[in-house]
Amino acid sequence: MNEQTQQLHQLAREALKNRKRIVVKIGSSSIVHTATGALDLIRLEILVRELCDLKNAGKEVILVSSGAIAAGRVAAHMDHRPEKIEEKQACAAVGQAQLMMIYQKLFHEYGHMAAQILLTKDTVVEEPARSNTINTFEQLLDMNVIPVVNENDTISTYEIQFGDNDSLSATVASLVGADLLILMSDIDGLYTDDPHDNEWAALIPFVSRIDEQILGLGAGTRSDVGTGGMATKLHAAQIATEAGVDMVIANGRDFHNIHRILSGSLIGTLFLAKPGEEQR
Repeated sequence: MNEQTQQLHQLAREALKNRKRIVVKIGSSSIVHTATGALDLIRLEILVRELCDLKNAGKEVILVSSGAIAAGRVAAHMDHRPEKIEEKQACAAVGQAQLMMIYQKLFHEYGHMAAQILLTKDTVVEEPARSNTINTFEQLLDMNVIPVVNENDTISTYEIQFGDNDSLSATVASLVGADLLILMSDIDGLYTDDPHDNEWAALIPFVSRIDEQILGLGAGTRSDVGTGGMATKLHAAQIATEAGVDMVIANGRDFHNIHRILSGSLIGTLFLAKPGEEQR
């Protein structure tokens, strides 16, 4: 980075300390045990503690959480990764209830209340459903409730086929006028090449503008648990930054990265919101 870009990066990181309305997206691979696919309760507890501490600091928090299909697969004792759409939808029906029950219990232990919101693509695009969705989010936030969002996989195949809640989280951030979107992934951020294949690949800490060169870095490996890759995260970055929302991709293997990001630490890759866009 040249000196001007470095200064812009430093200022942008410092500005994250003042963000008030924050959307955090968690991928499946961040909340399950790699060996078994079962929910990692210790990591979920750390995640919830981090989010509750943000609430205690006066922030508004929305969690977009994957993991329903993975949780349902284990709960139903399925010995293979579901491939058919109907299998995935059935696993989601089982796993979403289990996942939400655990979230509500953990949030309650730290003195906060969680509410489930299941969305489909049409819900956030078409009126009057779009306005009703925004009103529901606003009311829950006014009531100091933490919305926990997922795609309604039991009736919608959009997320199952095309993403891992990355685009959904960016759309939610845009809908609610969030200040910051944090995507917790199984990688440290955006690299110059796939770090799994190239040991010389370097982390890109700051993206001030998403251009064709940046989008070209989206080809990469996919998680064995989730369905999203870097391409979906870059698409989410486009949605978020176009709406005036800063976005950070960070490693979800350490949920303490959430408060580090909000303290201005150089964690992950920061995508700067488009200048001139209206922010909260």
